[in-house]
Amino acid sequence: MPPAPTTDAATTTDHWIEKGTPAFMRTVLALFCGGFATFALLYCVQPMMPLLSREFAINAAQSSLVLSVSTALLAFGLLVTGPVSDRIGRKPVMVAALFCAALCTIASALMPTWEGVLAMRALVGLSLSGLAAVAMTYLSEEIYPQHLGLAMGLYIGGNAIGGMSGRLITGVLIDFVSWHTALLAIGGLALIAAVLFWKMLPESRNFRARPLNPRSLLDGFTLHFRDAGLPWLFLEAFLLMGAFVTLFNYIGYRLLAEPYHMNQALVGLLSVVYLSGIYSSAQIGALADKLGRRKVFWATIVLMFGGLLLTLLEPLPLVVIGMLIFTFGFFGAHSVASSWIGRRAFKAKGQASSLYLFSYYAGSSVAGTAGGVFWHQGGWNGIGLFIGSLLAIALLVALHLSKLPAKS
Repeated sequence: MPPAPTTDAATTTDHWIEKGTPAFMRTVLALFCGGFATFALLYCVQPMMPLLSREFAINAAQSSLVLSVSTALLAFGLLVTGPVSDRIGRKPVMVAALFCAALCTIASALMPTWEGVLAMRALVGLSLSGLAAVAMTYLSEEIYPQHLGLAMGLYIGGNAIGGMSGRLITGVLIDFVSWHTALLAIGGLALIAAVLFWKMLPESRNFRARPLNPRSLLDGFTLHFRDAGLPWLFLEAFLLMGAFVTLFNYIGYRLLAEPYHMNQALVGLLSVVYLSGIYSSAQIGALADKLGRRKVFWATIVLMFGGLLLTLLEPLPLVVIGMLIFTFGFFGAHSVASSWIGRRAFKAKGQASSLYLFSYYAGSSVAGTAGGVFWHQGGWNGIGLFIGSLLAIALLVALHLSKLPAKS
């Protein structure tokens, strides 16, 4: 008999969801749909940034706000929605989040001004915080611990497909239709994903409600930041996501300019590099279950470094291979780190996940826009310097984490 899950209250329930059961399949498919919708809605605007720069007469850093404002509001929303889910439950918060985000995306397609678009994008990010904060916690509570890395990897694979599809669909469509129509298409797909998520996801069986009060929130913060590993994992989320978003925010500007002069549809098609992330998130997650997170995590950051170096070269095939390797490493690293959070946080799991993802999306918002300064000052070499600095710090932190005594 497997041990009981560790939750916020003492419990002896053994209602795990195990690999190979219908409940496991329903869970991973539902969370796959949720991850797909989250990343499609969030990152569908990334390939539009050069077009938005022209249409609204703004520079690259200003155009990046169409993504950064979403990730910033998502990050702050995580500080609220995680604890709320600790009180009222995981599934209701996630379902409401997906429906609201899809509707706000449709509304953003109807906005005639830049300010209106940014306002709707802010609401998209705030809405998505409800799923982003809770999905990892749901999995860590419901999935048998020995299968958690696989389940988390499949969820993050949904993130990768969503990120790829959102970029791919809008990146290709905006060569043929308006950006308004492209956003409407993504919003419609997200509504379908929200319905599937609502119908398929099993109700929580191991959830135990926690009182929602300032003292319990403060206690949770204190508990997590006293842990020897959790604050370093939060920092890793900031650094790695900041590096990843910066690369994809500005690679389009590079490939549209000389010497490549690619059109928007071809740049959008390069989103297929996300397929490497879909593979790595599940495979590296399972490998970490087998070999241990400490042995696998730092190696994924080294892979990101290798990919980044290839993008600094001029031949287009090498740039694309570099993007593939960089994406492979990032999603593998995120899969390992996110499952590590669920294993180290023995109490207030929703809050721990919220803090990790707050750092994750704060990195996206801050670094994603700050990268614009390096782009304007140094072109792609400036971007390489910025991302390389983030990865160097991340590697040092990962090596520190590998030396910590085992807790889980």
